Amino acid sequence: MKKIYVILLIGIASIKGYSQTPTTTATTTTTQVIAPVATPLKEWDVSLYGFIRTDYIWDTRKCAQVREDNLNLYPLDVVVDANGKDINAVGQSNFLSITSRLGVKVKGPDVWGAKMSGTIEGDFFGNTETATTSTIGLFRLRHAYVNMDWSKTSLTMGQTWYPTFIPEVFPGVSDFNTGIMFNVFGWATQVKLKQNFTKELSATFTAFKEREFTALGTTGTQNSASINSALPSLNAQLQYKGKNVFLGAGLEYKSMQPLTVSATNLVTKEKVTSSSVFGYAKYSNDKVIIKAYGISGGNMNNLVMLGGFTGTTASGIQSYDPTKTTSFWFDIASNGKSIAPGFFFGTTKNNGAGTAATALNSIYMRGLTGSRVVDNVWRMSGRIDFKKNKFRVSPELEYTAATWGDADLFGKATTNKKDVGNLRTMISCVYSF
Repeated sequence: MKKIYVILLIGIASIKGYSQTPTTTATTTTTQVIAPVATPLKEWDVSLYGFIRTDYIWDTRKCAQVREDNLNLYPLDVVVDANGKDINAVGQSNFLSITSRLGVKVKGPDVWGAKMSGTIEGDFFGNTETATTSTIGLFRLRHAYVNMDWSKTSLTMGQTWYPTFIPEVFPGVSDFNTGIMFNVFGWATQVKLKQNFTKELSATFTAFKEREFTALGTTGTQNSASINSALPSLNAQLQYKGKNVFLGAGLEYKSMQPLTVSATNLVTKEKVTSSSVFGYAKYSNDKVIIKAYGISGGNMNNLVMLGGFTGTTASGIQSYDPTKTTSFWFDIASNGKSIAPGFFFGTTKNNGAGTAATALNSIYMRGLTGSRVVDNVWRMSGRIDFKKNKFRVSPELEYTAATWGDADLFGKATTNKKDVGNLRTMISCVYSF
């Protein structure tokens, strides 16, 4: 009987052992591999960027200015009162946050083999500032463009920087003027084609219409001189981008038509045609950034520079000739991560037109006030950027000098020249995101 129990126990144990741990001679088991679930590609990527900025400004003299003295161009001429005192030799100050900025960058699905991206950006600088109307503090469009990138070829469509403004090479000054009067500034609605020949060398071709700041006209609505001209402005340039060096040079041609009907009610097709040449360079490493830019051309008023054109009337119709401007600037700054001092110097010269105007009131240019005109402007400034994470505080001292003189009919300052200057002390506080 005991033997029977032992045999039964051995049989039960062998059955249980077989059910839990099969031998290699039994049926082969198969391990099931579960493939990971593929994460679908994101079709759209939207990111927000911008900064909150406040500028504290003190000037020793009244200046030609934009937006409540936020952007100073050049010190005003000497104008005396009944007692012989200069009414423009007075100090001014202001606190402003209107340059605070907000932008959105978008990436979407490819189109015709091109990687798609777009940007829309604005600030609160406004567009107009007159005695009767003002948009200061209202949202202003800066950029609104789409870019199609086929690796070696790209196409940009929409409003962005004038092609003569180089985002990689502009002054690093703290003042919001961004080197204005010496460096070109503004945005234009455009079509830009860029072709990369090698990793370093590329060419761009741009057709654009002046937008902001506006093209100068004799009468009419904003940018009417640009709209009246069927031919857009044309720009071409070559760029070289190495590890530490960025170089470029270009040409631009512009055709403006100030009027379609003359003051004597005659149809007119007279245009202001002008050209410009420009070049730029940048060197940077871990310790220093050095930049330089030069431009010379006619009718560059829309780039917030000196210049415009003269008008000559014959048989009731006015013909035009551009005044020429030459400008150059240089900027050197530390590339320090927490403290970065910098120095800027710029100069610009009014070279006048090749054709004399009929009268002084037939000269249309920035820098002309009554019978007096700006001959030249130069600026020197020093700054220190104190940076921590996304916050920056930048004190800056800036001295701008201008020479005024009696205007001749070519738009040049000829006699009775006087030098004036303005010292601007400012602190800029910026929190970026």
